[in-house]
Amino acid sequence: MPRSMRALVAGGVGEPLDVLRLESRPVPTAAAGQVLIRVTAAPIHASDLHVLRGRYGFTPEFPTVGGHMECVGRIEALGPDVGGWQVGQRVVAVAVPAVPGPRTPGTWQEYRVAEVHRLVAVPDRLDDSRACQLAVNPLTALLLVTRELDARPGEWLVQTAAGSTVGRLVIQLARHLGVRTIDVVRRRDAVEEITALGGDAVVCTEDEDLVRRVAEIAGPAGVRKAVDCVAGQVGAQVSRALAPGGEVVVYGALATHRQTDPAALTIPLPVRSLIYETKVVRGFWLNRWFGTTSPTDALRALSEVRDLVADEVLSIPPGRPFPLERFPEALACAEAPAHGAKPFLVLDDGRDRSGARGDA
Repeated sequence: MPRSMRALVAGGVGEPLDVLRLESRPVPTAAAGQVLIRVTAAPIHASDLHVLRGRYGFTPEFPTVGGHMECVGRIEALGPDVGGWQVGQRVVAVAVPAVPGPRTPGTWQEYRVAEVHRLVAVPDRLDDSRACQLAVNPLTALLLVTRELDARPGEWLVQTAAGSTVGRLVIQLARHLGVRTIDVVRRRDAVEEITALGGDAVVCTEDEDLVRRVAEIAGPAGVRKAVDCVAGQVGAQVSRALAPGGEVVVYGALATHRQTDPAALTIPLPVRSLIYETKVVRGFWLNRWFGTTSPTDALRALSEVRDLVADEVLSIPPGRPFPLERFPEALACAEAPAHGAKPFLVLDDGRDRSGARGDA
């Protein structure tokens, strides 16, 4: 095992391209209850970049290794008192920092330690491109539909940004569970694609009134469950569209993606609707879920997601690989308005690892 490794390190808060540097760092050692993983691939999520810009729900101590969500690799060494795992076993490691809870090491490095209760074994038939995306977006979709809202067969579920990664996974999962979806998109050219994916009804806010269309689709019984990752006026319209007693779970704010004014990060809700129709609008954050859920329940959900993906119930589109040294191109891809495939960093390039690695 080499004594040093390459790592993509941020020196402080700022624009990712300005603060990230490829450095040489010592290979960490697994402590009790941990394993050392040789990372093979790690995605670049929008939330990873929000963390570096200081716009996320937590701020790490700098300097910090980038990548705070997930990665795939193979176990290189076992820490003391670790049972049930083997060196060479292929695993997905969840790096989502629990809130409240301690921070976890970043994923944009060739080796990282991971707590065993944050690991899930993955089959070799699931390639790195898909495996490295397994733990965040598919898990979010599963938790929103089955845990947060407990959507049942035959029920309607409204969701915004249906063409997003999580939105597509929600459609697939709902179809598998027999839940009917009303899928909100903002462009007319997305309607056909969402319908083909399995969406039961599609509302296009470009030329349709969201509140009126939901009422037409759902009929007198109305809709009582919704997930929203847009916020702003669209989030408010979703709340208005629900029947009395309805609930919206908000897990993102795409409408304010480039907004830096805290006063603009809102969902303008009519108070009369909240009081007299007893509607509920609440948030969901995967980091806080990990911080408040028992390790047993977290592992159960991760295993369920792993099986749904491996059995192709949930389909993860292949990502676009970038060698670690080409991280500026990967970041540009992640920031492109319509980047398509998820960019991910390839950290295991197959080169000899018997000696130390210098600065890149």
